[in-house]
Amino acid sequence: MEELKDKVVENGTLENAPVVPVVAGEGDTNTQKRHFSMTSIVRNLWYNTRNFMKGRFDLKEDSAPQVEVVESVRKGVDFKGTNLWVLMFAVFIASLGLNVNSTAVIIGAMLVSPLMGPITGIGLSLGINDFDMLKSAWRNFLLMVGVSLFTSTVYFLLSPISTAQSELLARTTPTTYDVLIAFFGGLAGMVAQTRKDKAVTVVSGVAIATALMPPLCTAGFGLSTGNLHFFFGALYLFTINAVFIALATYIVVLLLRYEKKTILDPVQQKKHTRYMTLIVVLVGVPSILFGAHIVRRTAFEESVDRYVSKVFQFNKTMIVDYTKDFHYEGKNSKVEIRLVGEPLSEDVIDNARAQMNDYGLHNTELVVKQAENDGKLDISRLQKSYADIIEEKNKVIRRLENRLAAVTPIDTLSSADISREMAHVVDNVASVSLSKHTAYANGKPSETYVVAVVKPADTLRPLDLDRIKLWLSVRTKSVDVRVIEE
Repeated sequence: MEELKDKVVENGTLENAPVVPVVAGEGDTNTQKRHFSMTSIVRNLWYNTRNFMKGRFDLKEDSAPQVEVVESVRKGVDFKGTNLWVLMFAVFIASLGLNVNSTAVIIGAMLVSPLMGPITGIGLSLGINDFDMLKSAWRNFLLMVGVSLFTSTVYFLLSPISTAQSELLARTTPTTYDVLIAFFGGLAGMVAQTRKDKAVTVVSGVAIATALMPPLCTAGFGLSTGNLHFFFGALYLFTINAVFIALATYIVVLLLRYEKKTILDPVQQKKHTRYMTLIVVLVGVPSILFGAHIVRRTAFEESVDRYVSKVFQFNKTMIVDYTKDFHYEGKNSKVEIRLVGEPLSEDVIDNARAQMNDYGLHNTELVVKQAENDGKLDISRLQKSYADIIEEKNKVIRRLENRLAAVTPIDTLSSADISREMAHVVDNVASVSLSKHTAYANGKPSETYVVAVVKPADTLRPLDLDRIKLWLSVRTKSVDVRVIEE
């Protein structure tokens, strides 16, 4: 057995391998060799895999020096001069986007906005115990919030549009998903910030994903209209984004093991960590409750849609519309359905009520309103329902017309007129054929152009193709004309 151990060590496959004494009759040398060989393979595989994964996920490989990262973040903390003016312009852009319900404009404002600077500074300063930077970042953060709220409030006070669009409404009810977006966005942003070759695209993507600017502008809208629900809801969403971006920055700093500027004793460090944990919990827990409420509401509404589409299918009775009113425990939810046509009997309605539990609609009240029973019909609701259907069909028709126009050739009458006119414009033309072509790129139309095939009367005489192209461009009102001599 000692010889076997020496051989294994000598081959370098299993150092410090335990020696298992072999007693006559308990095994043979081949079995022991196979045992050591298998153990060696498994151990080598584990070491190689661990080293490979460690090399792939190592954050320190291309990281910038700590001094460089800290200085870069410190520059983004200060809000004065250019940064302050850019912030105000970004607020105006975002407010305009929210006002006209333009997602593209809002995204542009988020790319311009310098809001990430003080928030990242707070996270970094907490990670390295740089309390001077923390004070500066906190002051600039409050200045940033104040300027943004003031600017957006002034804009919405002056704006002639005071209706809350969908982009505004989306920023008034934060959920758990906003917490996750802010946290992972903050991780991506800080990791990119600590690289030697900083990934600008990552930082821009984080600015869009975490959406710091729109909630502040929505809060300004709430102030200008006196809507406290909008104000506090949007301000809470902004707080979620700020806190969890700072938390993500703090975690990245810990992972990179940056050197502390101030060394705290264990008691102070514990107190420091306790305060951070308390803030994260106080900010995050309400969003979890909001998220749970939204998930339950969404599940309820989907169940109602399935229930109505399956149960209320009758030949001579039509659904005009239905409403869904969701409530927490203590108060029943409610589904109200409006019908026209042949009235349903109470037995049929009772049967429909009995099926509600099968669709997960527990503790839900069903109200069926029928035109015959009410003695009156809500014509406005019926008209709206039909108007929506007609508008949707008109949109489809317009899309099909546009697609047809892109591929429809020039009509033969125009071609005939053009061929007769061309004989007086250009000499030596025997015949002309015209067609409109559409070029496609990646399955989508990229350009449309007119192709003219001209046959000369005398093949020995050249055609003035440039003159023909110029005239056809004016005659067909097409910018792109391509002339081919037959």
